[in-house]
Amino acid sequence: MLDHLFSFDLTMHLLRHDFVQQALVAAALLGLVAGLIGPFIVMRQMSFAVHGSSELSLTGAAFALLVGFQVGVGALVGSALAAALFGILGQRARERDSVIGVVLAFGLGLAVLFIHLYPGRTGTSFALLTGQIVGVGYSGLAMLAVVCVLVVAVLTVCYRPLLFASVDPEVAAGYGVPVRTLGIVFAALVGVVAAQAVQIVGALLVMSLLITPAAAAARLVAAPVAAILTSVAFAEVAAVGGIVLSLAPGVPVSVIVATISFVIYVICWLLGRRLRR
Repeated sequence: MLDHLFSFDLTMHLLRHDFVQQALVAAALLGLVAGLIGPFIVMRQMSFAVHGSSELSLTGAAFALLVGFQVGVGALVGSALAAALFGILGQRARERDSVIGVVLAFGLGLAVLFIHLYPGRTGTSFALLTGQIVGVGYSGLAMLAVVCVLVVAVLTVCYRPLLFASVDPEVAAGYGVPVRTLGIVFAALVGVVAAQAVQIVGALLVMSLLITPAAAAARLVAAPVAAILTSVAFAEVAAVGGIVLSLAPGVPVSVIVATISFVIYVICWLLGRRLRR
């Protein structure tokens, strides 16, 4: 049974292939950007928005697949537009969930329609839900690298005001921080990252990389910089480890990534309880 779940020889053999090495690099880049923005998502209570962005990226990807465009571009456009809508229409906390729910329901309906109309292989459309490692390619790596640079640049420039606006938006607005603008920019940034994550872990389990590592880090550390570094470490372990452990059994990457993230969170939750005693 254990040999069926994990074979060291088979894993090492598969690691020599170019498409697997490309997937590992993509997972490492995705783990970096997910770990960087995850703590801000947790602080801003945007978990549902992440879910909505990932599902709307599925709509864009499914449409691109249907009409013959590049899936990554479709996912990027759909997710970025959704995140911008969330940022513009759902600024107030009491409005945010309802706005996301309305847009999410409409987008998912369109995604189901596009997948139903797609005449190609079922496995191709199914990969949009569960992720895949064979479809990253050099163009996908290049796009992910651009997104990585974009995230690092935005967070470097906006770190202090974004942190202030995330912790206490009302006080930040009183000090002249452009809270609304930062909210829209960050929502669009989340959408872009979610679109990239869909191609690795699938639309259904994007939260396992964007939310769970940051939530686990928050259980152990309180300082913002320490939380970000810890979140990046956890996201890297989940993303890269998920790729490696999924090779031999041939299961969807998202299953292993979600499992690793969940185990990390449970361990951090238990350690956090002991540290607070």
